[in-house]
Amino acid sequence: MTKVVYKVVQHDGGWAYRLGDVYSETFATHSDALQAARIVAAEQQVGGEPEEISWQDENGVWHTEYSDGGDRPEAEVVDGEDEQRQA
Repeated sequence: MTKVVYKVVQHDGGWAYRLGDVYSETFATHSDALQAARIVAAEQQVGGEPEEISWQDENGVWHTEYSDGGDRPEAEVVDGEDEQRQA
């Protein structure tokens, strides 16, 4: 099973959650960003209907694949503020 990790970090004068190199919108408070990340992580794990998915890779090439709707990743939220306190 695939695992995705959303990390809550300071970003652009506020707080955001990040997946890899991609940031969410900026939130005014750490608490708002953490709550949003938890919502997104929970939604990421909800299955759906079977469908075809189109996506573009880092080279600009489009791909189409079939998803059975049940192959959802495990999602986790890591609080970057907690990591900074421990350092």
